[in-house]
Amino acid sequence: MSKAKTVSDNLMQNILLNCDLGEDFGAWKMSVEPAIMEVIDQANIACGFHGGDPLAIETAIKNAVDNNVSIGAHPSYPDLVGFGRRHIAMSAPELQACLRYQISALKGLCELHGSNLDYVKPHGALYNDLVKNESIRACVMTVIAEFSSLQLMLQAGPWQEMFIKEAQQFDIELQFEAFIDRRYTDDGYLTSRRVPGAVLTVEEALTQAQQLIQQQKVTTQSGQPLTVMASTLCIHGDNSVALGLAQEVRKLIEKSRV
Repeated sequence: MSKAKTVSDNLMQNILLNCDLGEDFGAWKMSVEPAIMEVIDQANIACGFHGGDPLAIETAIKNAVDNNVSIGAHPSYPDLVGFGRRHIAMSAPELQACLRYQISALKGLCELHGSNLDYVKPHGALYNDLVKNESIRACVMTVIAEFSSLQLMLQAGPWQEMFIKEAQQFDIELQFEAFIDRRYTDDGYLTSRRVPGAVLTVEEALTQAQQLIQQQKVTTQSGQPLTVMASTLCIHGDNSVALGLAQEVRKLIEKSRV
């Protein structure tokens, strides 16, 4: 009789690959779309507040639909100039209205193209604030609960059990992700992009991807092993090597399923 699978075994068998996409804005073009849609499972599509003009957003949705890729809204603080990477102090009503507006836009466009919006993954500074700030998490969860069947994608880390309990109060489900191309601090956060080496090289990213897929661990900034229990791995679409990296990570994922 075979042994029952552990949580770790199940993650290895079911781990997904996601990418932040739809972020073209006017003359500013990303280089990875639409080819990367053939490799990933989930597309986190910008909603226009950090990147993504209407045509870029709609094109990303069409490409996702054509490749049977799950679609998530990727809302941010209203920060086009800073690409959503700057914290903006907003009241709860302001932030909730901002999120409703962005999520509704993605949901409506998905439905126009015969698809559904499956989840929400906040972007940039909002994503980081969400992990560290309970009141911001409550704002985000309140809005997501207003939409039927939407899940929330958050960063995997030592706080997961607490986040699950909070989400249960709003009757929403969570997805936890890890980043293959970003360096981690010892306490589970992402190293600031202002710190040299925060964005990993291709070789480092592939090593981290293999660690995550096979061991559910990363090696932190100080060289320590850190457990990261994630069901989906993220590649940033604004990385010029994203397509090649995604193709190699896909091979690692498929190999782990054999």
